[in-house]
Amino acid sequence: MRFFFLLIFSFNLLFSAANTSLEQQYRDAKIDFLKASLKDNDDEKITELQKIIDLGKKLKKDTRPDEKKLEVLRSKNLGKPITKNSTKSNQTQNVQSQTKSEEKKNSQNVLYSIKSVYTSNNTVVIDFNVDISQNDVKYFKLNPNPSYRDVFDINGYFKDAVNTKLSLDEVENIVVGQNQPNVLRIVFSNKTSPNITYTISKRQIIIIVNGNSSNKKVSKQEIKNEPKQTSSQNKTNSKQNSEVTTKTTTPTKVTTPKNSINKTIVIDAGHGGDDVGAVGPNKRYEKVINLNVAKYLESILKQRGYKVYLTRSTDVFIKVMDRTVLANEKNADLFISIHTNSMPKEKANSTSGIETFFLSPARSERAKKVAALENKDDIREMNESSKSAFLESLNRPRITASHKFAIDVQSGLLQAARTKYKDVNDSGVKEGPFWVLVGAQMPSILIEVGFISHPEESRRLYEKDYQQLLANGIANGVDSYFSKNP
Repeated sequence: MRFFFLLIFSFNLLFSAANTSLEQQYRDAKIDFLKASLKDNDDEKITELQKIIDLGKKLKKDTRPDEKKLEVLRSKNLGKPITKNSTKSNQTQNVQSQTKSEEKKNSQNVLYSIKSVYTSNNTVVIDFNVDISQNDVKYFKLNPNPSYRDVFDINGYFKDAVNTKLSLDEVENIVVGQNQPNVLRIVFSNKTSPNITYTISKRQIIIIVNGNSSNKKVSKQEIKNEPKQTSSQNKTNSKQNSEVTTKTTTPTKVTTPKNSINKTIVIDAGHGGDDVGAVGPNKRYEKVINLNVAKYLESILKQRGYKVYLTRSTDVFIKVMDRTVLANEKNADLFISIHTNSMPKEKANSTSGIETFFLSPARSERAKKVAALENKDDIREMNESSKSAFLESLNRPRITASHKFAIDVQSGLLQAARTKYKDVNDSGVKEGPFWVLVGAQMPSILIEVGFISHPEESRRLYEKDYQQLLANGIANGVDSYFSKNP
């Protein structure tokens, strides 16, 4: 009997050790998958996902989400659109109706396939299977007879268009329809003209409805953000630019939420001290712009009833790990890191605009380059445990909240900046692996308020009035976020 118990004990010990080993392999595979995501290597992602699924099944974990990811990746590599029927057996597919076959044929013949269309707070979100660009969206207004109609024509096929019903408090009626085999149309109808903007974030279009504006018509050029023109082009097209200016509507006023007195915000002015950040024409330093905008933002938010702290209020350098310590100690509700963008000489004259980032593994080359620039003095301070914490943090629910916050701030910035300069470019809301955001235990964003490398934008960024405009736009974004997420 004693021998029998020893045998059982030894078996349990071996089983426990084997299980621990599998758990470690499972965790390692998860980390390897995230590393592959950072490198945007689909082949490696497929390999690591397969490992995660195999190990997960042995550990009796729910592997269905990973299996779905794997299916999407494999279909993407094969150039096939993903449909809800892709996992069904061949026998089921063979008995589909003629209508289903036609829908599938249409979705394969068009450039893009739209996965879903849905509402979230005051936005309409369109999800795609592939990355999209500004050229895939056409936005225009129709004469207010009998009502104001804002129309979006979007390149893509959405097989559920006929069954999709949308509603928002700010809009009386929203109609979704497949206008052409490769164009989805969304029409917003209202008795008064709503203030509608939109932003593109990789595989997503986000249409933002900010209540009613004046009854002025808005031109296509106002919403459609074309690349900023060079000075020579500005002279040639001065008449056209003047026309756009006269048609621009006044930005919507944002009401400060009543609960602002209970909200705490930490503002981080990027770089500082010996780390000057990016350098623009006439020795303009990024660290100076960042700190000035941060101080103006602090003042505005305090006037609106928020409790505000700065990570630095003077020209000093703070290590990346310490920048979010204050935010966590103060139990902040939001963390905002302010930076200024830059481009190499060959692109300096042609690249300008505002963009807002939230923490996530960067998949676009653009986001990787921006992150590399901002991380260059920080990443050397990262040990393996810090990097591991970053990878683990990617699954936290706050990523979703940060995305929503970034959308509101980007919208607020553009509306404020364009009250003075109508040609401010919208570089969008994007995801990126910024180390400064890793430690924050609350929704957090990194704002690139403009390109210090661009001669004209660099000059603006050093203007006191423009810095105050930017700060006001960020504050409006904060108000907008809390009004929807109290």
